[in-house]
Amino acid sequence: MSAPAFIHRFEAATSPGAAPLLLLHGTGGDENDLVALGRAIAPDAALLSPRGNVLEHGMPRFFRRLTEGVFDEDDVRHQANALADFVGDARTRYRIASPIALGYSNGANIAAAMLLLRPQVLSGAILLRAMVPLSAAPRGDLAARPVLIISGAQDPIVPAQNAARLADLLRASRAAVEHRVLPAGHGLSNADVTMARQWLRETTAQDGTTAVGVASHVAMPRHG
Repeated sequence: MSAPAFIHRFEAATSPGAAPLLLLHGTGGDENDLVALGRAIAPDAALLSPRGNVLEHGMPRFFRRLTEGVFDEDDVRHQANALADFVGDARTRYRIASPIALGYSNGANIAAAMLLLRPQVLSGAILLRAMVPLSAAPRGDLAARPVLIISGAQDPIVPAQNAARLADLLRASRAAVEHRVLPAGHGLSNADVTMARQWLRETTAQDGTTAVGVASHVAMPRHG
């Protein structure tokens, strides 16, 4: 049985050793939304960027929510599993290694759900403005997979304690989590890019893959 279909964009790696990125946009974004950000963080990497299959008032998302910050958790589970199946299919189709997720807002939340529900699918994650996706999350074995969470100290959508609880949940599943907080709101800044790029460079250097290159100003996603 084939994996669920996602409209997506794929860009091949320009360096064979670069770790691939799975780009997961925020509410109202699409498969193009995080490409510039992905290129800034990992210029030589393969980029796999699906569009969320759920619509909220015409805006793509990766799962349904009941209200701001309250998720339809049955749909979170369904969509996280569907996305995990898509990633497995795409790895075969494009001949790429297990990707590192780079998710923003709703995309970061579905990436967190994938880590908790399907811990073997991703090789790590960069979660920008993420929150706990499931109130009763399973405790899998992430086997020291690296995860970077970057939160905003003035984020009006993600409470500080919620982001901290997500970090604790992932640590309980044996992920190697770094949780950093920037003096920012829910939107992204160049500080996010610099922090994520440096973390990825250090993380991939430890496992023999590469993430090289430096980008200057980056057009940030307009959606979240």
